[in-house]
Amino acid sequence: MTPGSGAGRTGLLDAIAASVRTTVANRRATLPIEAVARAASDCRPDGRRFREAIARAGRRNVIAECKRRSPARGVLAARYAPGEIAQGYTRAGAAAISVLTEPTFFDGDLAHLQAVRAATALPLLRKDFILDEYQLYEARAAGADAVLLIVAMLDETALQRLARCAGDLGLAALVEVHSSRELALARDAGAGIIGVNSRDLRTLAVNARVCETLTDEAPAGCVMVAESGIRSRQDIDRLSTLGYHAFLVGERLMTAADPAAALADLVEPAHEAERVPGDEEP
Repeated sequence: MTPGSGAGRTGLLDAIAASVRTTVANRRATLPIEAVARAASDCRPDGRRFREAIARAGRRNVIAECKRRSPARGVLAARYAPGEIAQGYTRAGAAAISVLTEPTFFDGDLAHLQAVRAATALPLLRKDFILDEYQLYEARAAGADAVLLIVAMLDETALQRLARCAGDLGLAALVEVHSSRELALARDAGAGIIGVNSRDLRTLAVNARVCETLTDEAPAGCVMVAESGIRSRQDIDRLSTLGYHAFLVGERLMTAADPAAALADLVEPAHEAERVPGDEEP
């Protein structure tokens, strides 16, 4: 099958995918999936709580990110202590916290997720390039409540398989899309949380129009998350009027002298309440 983004899965995405496969193969050789699964069985992720936390009415629900580096901006934080950052985010009113764990392009590590889990009770998202069930078991074992699944990196069968496996493990899946076609694939996979990323993963350029054009195609009852290019409360309020419930913010916070203060400035009480999608469900 063809990847979710068709011919767009080139360049950076191909390089990241190749790196991820190598990393996972090396980890499997060191620690078999059976051992990771045993470690994961001792953890109790709460994917439902993650969904509820990012869809709460009457507030700006920011998924605040711990990220040391990005391919677009290089090193974002010379001194990077994810546990301390997470504690600041918690005090500042984050709805949830995202932790970059990809090592080659983002200087991430599963240990960063574990440090954040030890530092906060907030719901946690493992943000990585998930291609293999092994990574889902890793995520649960390290303390995640949710994982990121990027449609542009997965064919239809893999997306459905990984989303199903995540659910079986108690993990919520934030399914990331960049186009109408990818959103349709996410919908067909039964995604209950869809993230619209305005950053083109081929060029790394941000196009705000992407977030503006896709909310009308969202499935009923789906929690919608806006990703990339969010700089201010005004950005959040504008996106809220378009139907977004949560906002994943990374570089805006990590490039600030005080990430927690920058987050507090974003999450001042929202001016209006919205109904949580799925409230009608038992």
